[in-house]
Amino acid sequence: MKVLPTQSFTTQLTILLILLLAQQLVLVLPSTVLAAKEESHRLVYLQSDDLTRVLDYKEELEGLFDAEIAEKFNVVGVQGGYALIYNGASSLPVLTRTMVGHAEILRKAGYDEPYTRRDQEFHTLYNVSYGMGPNLEPLKKRYELLVSYLGEDVGRELYIEQTRYGNYTLIYRYRGDKGATTRIARAHGKLLRAKKISSSLTKENNNTVVYGQSSLIDDADAGEVVDEANGDSTESVVRLAANSKVVKIPETPLQTVTGGGGKFDKLIEDYIAGMRRNGQINGDESTGWMVYDLEKDINLVSINAEQQFQAASMIKPFIALAFFHLVREGKLAYGPKSKRQLESMIQRSSNPATNWAIRQVGGPAACDAILKEHYSNLFHQTEIKEYIPAGGRTYVNSASPADYVRFLRALWNKDLPYGKEIRRMMALPKRDRLSYGTKIPRSTLVYNKTGSTAHLCGDMGILVPKTRNGGRYPYAIVGVIETRSRASDYGQWMGSRGKIIRQVSTLVYQELKKENKLL
Repeated sequence: MKVLPTQSFTTQLTILLILLLAQQLVLVLPSTVLAAKEESHRLVYLQSDDLTRVLDYKEELEGLFDAEIAEKFNVVGVQGGYALIYNGASSLPVLTRTMVGHAEILRKAGYDEPYTRRDQEFHTLYNVSYGMGPNLEPLKKRYELLVSYLGEDVGRELYIEQTRYGNYTLIYRYRGDKGATTRIARAHGKLLRAKKISSSLTKENNNTVVYGQSSLIDDADAGEVVDEANGDSTESVVRLAANSKVVKIPETPLQTVTGGGGKFDKLIEDYIAGMRRNGQINGDESTGWMVYDLEKDINLVSINAEQQFQAASMIKPFIALAFFHLVREGKLAYGPKSKRQLESMIQRSSNPATNWAIRQVGGPAACDAILKEHYSNLFHQTEIKEYIPAGGRTYVNSASPADYVRFLRALWNKDLPYGKEIRRMMALPKRDRLSYGTKIPRSTLVYNKTGSTAHLCGDMGILVPKTRNGGRYPYAIVGVIETRSRASDYGQWMGSRGKIIRQVSTLVYQELKKENKLL
């Protein structure tokens, strides 16, 4: 059986129920028929020849479901491209119940419904592994060695993952078929033989990433906040944070970030105008853009910067700030449990973890009040009004591009309580729409948070590219595209708007490169 994605959910469900009835009738058939191998199926959420689009979609869905379900989403190969599937049970009774449950959650959030395909149509994707062990630090040292030997193109996709059994593994996320990945593993093995590092084939397992390229700057910029977060004693964490001399709250308003930078504004405005003329941005869609040079402390781009847009998951670092404000005051504890929840909120964009954090602070109104009372110089158009609803259909919380930039500027300048810890979480390896899939050098460090709903596609973060003299050049960038009406093909809309944000980010980088001797 092959259920096509163009079929309605009702039609798919009817077919599955017919198959279930057929299974029951099989019980009266001869034993030779019963011996026939049952054909298994998988739920499919998106299929595309664009791997970036499939990986983006996977990260969005992971935020909708709890951790037990999210870890079963996996990207596999299929003829002509890639597919996002669910690695749960494939028997028809279980598949039917799962399909109904997931379809309901996805419909509420404005996402496309899943459909079924035969398991035999998919093939596993493979990565290259360079070792596994119970300790993270030895693999960090090996990570740096591999980047120096294999180059920065490999380094951008080099990660340390934590397996489901608690070990750590260092891999190159190649995501190729078995033959191509084997050839890569052999080539790397030859290059690393002198260092006595072996390389081998490993399946793509959807493990949690704990270390990657953007973690490097935090290693070099050591501070007590991250060390505290790794401690076992919740009490000592709170005491040290409250007495810290590094964390400070700004008493005077930060520099106002309004007004554009001339040629940068025109560059983006011309590009967006071209997208509108070509029909790649619709008439009912509005956009907002902001770029701020953190090195020179000047604003470069301001297009609809003070306009309120849906915040979606981009509100989550603000919730982390409200949480850490109470930690600094000694009203909340930050230990292993809260660290796991906040990491899940930022790295995996987990909605259950987000609602846990909001509850600890005292609810949406309490989060909003903390930001307005203590950080009014940062948040001018931000409104936190609701928990993330079941299914992630959050359209009420809002913020402006300028608010994101004011927050990012304060974060980079270490003006926020536990700012280094927030930055560390935003650096945890994950998908982004600012550098991944662009021509921006892979050595660029990224600290970001994406946001997606059926009406919004956005990203906000700090990019830190290398300069030709070996330094780093930080700047903040925000891109938001919002539509009044839900797109008929959500996956296609989200993929195309994500590409627009990536292209704008590329244009900004290319201009900064000319002026600041970036790589």
